[in-house]
Amino acid sequence: MIPLLPAALLAVDHVHHAVSSLMFGDATRTELSGTNITQSSEYLFSKSGQDWRPEGAFSLGIGRTHMNRCSWWLTLLLSASFAGHAAPVVDSEAARITYHTQQVDGLNIFYREAGPREKPTIVLLHGFPSSSHMFRDLIPKLAGRYHVIAADMPGYGYSDMPSVDKFAYTFDSIAAVMDQFLDAVNVKKYSIYIQDYGAPIGFKLLLKHPDRIQAIISQSGNAYEEGLGDFWAQFIIPYWKSKTPQNEQKVLGLLTLETTKFQYSKGFPHPEWVSPDSYTADQMGLDRPGNHEIQLALAYDYQNNVKQYPQWHEALRTTKVPVLCVWGKNDPIFISPGATAYKKDSPNAEIHFVDSGHFALEDQSVAIANYVLAFLPKHVR
Repeated sequence: MIPLLPAALLAVDHVHHAVSSLMFGDATRTELSGTNITQSSEYLFSKSGQDWRPEGAFSLGIGRTHMNRCSWWLTLLLSASFAGHAAPVVDSEAARITYHTQQVDGLNIFYREAGPREKPTIVLLHGFPSSSHMFRDLIPKLAGRYHVIAADMPGYGYSDMPSVDKFAYTFDSIAAVMDQFLDAVNVKKYSIYIQDYGAPIGFKLLLKHPDRIQAIISQSGNAYEEGLGDFWAQFIIPYWKSKTPQNEQKVLGLLTLETTKFQYSKGFPHPEWVSPDSYTADQMGLDRPGNHEIQLALAYDYQNNVKQYPQWHEALRTTKVPVLCVWGKNDPIFISPGATAYKKDSPNAEIHFVDSGHFALEDQSVAIANYVLAFLPKHVR
């Protein structure tokens, strides 16, 4: 037993640091023998400049000295199970992402999947110009408690990209493909996580299957004209009004690497935290032959989503589907009033802002996961 003593003492020291961090919120990330412990049984804990806890995270209103003694008693209890073993690790199998392709009406639809299938399902619907790649950091954080699935829409990521003369690139058409995809992979009840272009897809699924959707999580998933800022007035709405070569060039200008990087940097307090893999992968998709025509078609068709907004609002009122908005407060594409507008038709909607931009998962995935993990158990069993 003597050789185990150093390991036991090391475990006590590490566990006390972990317990104190969780009780006092004084660490960004707790290191246990090289293993990052970033998830409790229900929440993730993080600090970035200041303490942060999701709604429902505990706090104890007793003195710090007494808390410190309590933390040492809890430490000793926990350490008994660590002695003689490597530091505890969150179950990696539950969070393991697998990669698949499903045929849907002649199209190969690529998707990422993680978490036990017997758990409630979250369907992640990506935005422009991204793909399921945008959820690479979020999926493992949710998969310990949920079955998570994220597909690439036609024309994006690893899914097929038929030309515009072989596939109607409208949001109705893509929603129909995603609906068939979910049937094909036997997902019948689910919450939707919507971002950017994923919002119209999600709301069209809600209109078609109001009984299937258990909750809506919107991360810059716009459903209100209040969310359409100057970006739309400058680049997109003129194209809706008149498809002139001049207005078309404005839209095509949004498909450059400069603009793609803008979407991943504008409004980010720390753009250096954003991996270049994000915008590089997106730009590679945009630069494929024939993809510009696809983006022009979808940019023009987006006006039909705006025209359908009243139906979406009615669906929110009639279904009373629970809504969580976690929005990048500095998003220049879908501005923050688009988040608070959800309250008009979903009075009990939870609205939160993170200090980020359009693709907030790039630097705020822990905070966003915390909000999701705090919200869903209250509404989905």
